[in-house]
Amino acid sequence: MSIVRKAALWAAVSTSVLLAPHALLAETISGAMAKAYGNNPDLNAARAGLRATDEGVPIAKSGYRPQISAAATGTLTRVDQERTGTRDFHDGQVGISITQTIFDGFQTLNNVRAAQSDVFSGRETLKANEIQILLAAAQSYANIARDQQIVAIRRQNLAFLREQLNAAQARLDVGEGTRTDVSQADAELANAQSLLVTAIAQLKQSEAVYVQIVGDAPTGIRQPRPATKAMPRSLDQAVATGLRENPQILAAQYNVDSAGFQVKSAEGTMLPGVVLQGSVTRNTGNSGTAGLDDTTASVTARLEVPIYQGGAEYGQIRQAKEVLGQQRILVDSARASVQQTVVSAHAQLESALARITASRSQISAANLALEGVIEERKVGQRTTLDVLDSQQDVLDAQEALAAAQRDAVVASYALLAAMGKLTVRDQGLQVAEYRPEQHYEAVKDKWFGLRTVDGR
Repeated sequence: MSIVRKAALWAAVSTSVLLAPHALLAETISGAMAKAYGNNPDLNAARAGLRATDEGVPIAKSGYRPQISAAATGTLTRVDQERTGTRDFHDGQVGISITQTIFDGFQTLNNVRAAQSDVFSGRETLKANEIQILLAAAQSYANIARDQQIVAIRRQNLAFLREQLNAAQARLDVGEGTRTDVSQADAELANAQSLLVTAIAQLKQSEAVYVQIVGDAPTGIRQPRPATKAMPRSLDQAVATGLRENPQILAAQYNVDSAGFQVKSAEGTMLPGVVLQGSVTRNTGNSGTAGLDDTTASVTARLEVPIYQGGAEYGQIRQAKEVLGQQRILVDSARASVQQTVVSAHAQLESALARITASRSQISAANLALEGVIEERKVGQRTTLDVLDSQQDVLDAQEALAAAQRDAVVASYALLAAMGKLTVRDQGLQVAEYRPEQHYEAVKDKWFGLRTVDGR
């Protein structure tokens, strides 16, 4: 049976253990992920980082554009002569210069391509961050659901043990029981109270993590079902999808492209360069021989042929090639990591679904055994210790079911995350999807401007 069918069958028969239904305002696991997508500060910081990466493209394109500068100078000279007295001479100069690179060994071209590859890699890295935040939100939701069930289970266990203590005391009062039975029940009750306090503390910790990730307090958390959207039909399909769509692999591939362009850019420093420069200068003053104002204009073309630059250019080229080799190796590393994560998540999901079935059977059998032990104690064939041990078996089975339900949910979303399918679009989350290309299109060809796209 496929994982999707198993998950659907489990979801059809699964009910929240010992928890009453909540109101319509109850939070869903999809709602929690949607809130985290919009509210999580780490995710918003990653988006800001990508917008900064976008600016690398217009910075690289500046190599295509002219550089314009203006300069103004003024000089005042006072000459004190005995015969003619004091005279003031002034000179002024105003000029503008325009420098345009005609050819730079394709350095600018490759720098632009490298910057574009960095943007594409940054988008995939952002997508990976979004997936991890959505997975963390789903995990924190499932943790609260599990902890709520365990608190409810331990509260019922506490009530059961109080009844056993009262019953043991009543039998002692009428001479049918022993002080040992009362002490055993009392000790087990104290232990149950300690376990309940621990469970409540764990629930509070899980709620705190939820607020940190989702940005809102949990309300009406209910037992979620394992994911069903975009789930694979087989392990082979899951691995193939992960190797094709996981953003960590795609980001690594774009990093290879960027490193390749950086090698070409470094090699461009060995090629000739052509620069065209034009200038216009206005001179004024009365200190010249003629004392007339004049305007000069010039155009200069300069060919630069690098011959030897101390060896730095060779080291930079070799360095860039080593970086390219490193990035290629990192692609292989990313593929191996994704494959391992997919297989691990798939195995954990299958294990959790099997544990759910086993735990349900264990609960049923443990409850029947507990009922039998209680009846046998009434006729003197069992002791209070036997009842307490049998109740512990029920408690363990119920808590194992709660843990297995949580693990099934987390493993299903972890599998989607490893496949690159835990996204707003693939999961149909009710939240506006962040589109990084909008900022990129707005800034990629900007020539000037100090304000960011959002007006800062």
